Amino acid sequence: MPVVRGCNLPEDRIYDVENHMWFQELDDGNLRVGMTAVAAALAGQLVAVTPKKAGRSVKPGKSCATIESGKWVGPAKSAVGGEIVAINEALVAKPYIANEDPYVEGWLVVLKPEGWEAVKPTLTPGPDVAGPYEAKMAAEGFDGCA
Repeated sequence: MPVVRGCNLPEDRIYDVENHMWFQELDDGNLRVGMTAVAAALAGQLVAVTPKKAGRSVKPGKSCATIESGKWVGPAKSAVGGEIVAINEALVAKPYIANEDPYVEGWLVVLKPEGWEAVKPTLTPGPDVAGPYEAKMAAEGFDGCA
């Protein structure tokens, strides 16, 4: 697993480095979507996660959830559009799960994607993510995950 400045980035995900999001392809063709360990570290302790409701559509590049911490409120932007088919109710109840385990327990939504085959090549595969993330962290002056 790539680790950049103390931040874990599992190889089995596909990353939108610019927006600190990950995508995991599921066997049924849907995508599990979440925020990276870098996003969780930048935000600090999460106090609220408000995903769009199941059945709602997300446009490419738009928010699939609103994330709130003590120092930041903002969108979790999905690079791909589609219909939300599931939300992580456990995360809604306990937002800090995303700080503790952003890749397994702390996912945000499951999306039935539209146009994934066109978007996927614009994202970074897990095995190749260390270089782009190191560059982004350096450019933003982010020391890393503690």
